[in-house]
Amino acid sequence: MDYTINRKLEGVSLEDADARTRAALSEAGFGVLTEIDVQATMKKKLGEDMPGYRILGACNPTMAHQALGMEPRVGAMLPCNVILREVDGGVEVSAVDPVASMQAIQNPDLLRVAAQVREMLGGAVENA
Repeated sequence: MDYTINRKLEGVSLEDADARTRAALSEAGFGVLTEIDVQATMKKKLGEDMPGYRILGACNPTMAHQALGMEPRVGAMLPCNVILREVDGGVEVSAVDPVASMQAIQNPDLLRVAAQVREMLGGAVENA
């Protein structure tokens, strides 16, 4: 099983991909709670250069509330991370597959919620 939902945006800059992805996430009911500029962090902490790479921590409050009600410790696996990384010819957008990440938790109700979130995130990646 793949652990991410992926799409390559051809001929798009990281900044444009970021704006498009945030808009698509918002349209799908997600907010971006956290942002990590991995490229800048690696340069600052290690002095290493790398292509653009950002991690957006996305959350749909309704779905998160449902999941937390079923499994209070599931918060250790939230928010849903979406990465933007520069690749040859554009930017790859990848979102965590919530079903894959929840496999360790033996709760069928939680897996149903994860499947709903997968569809929502998949739509956001497709619409980025």
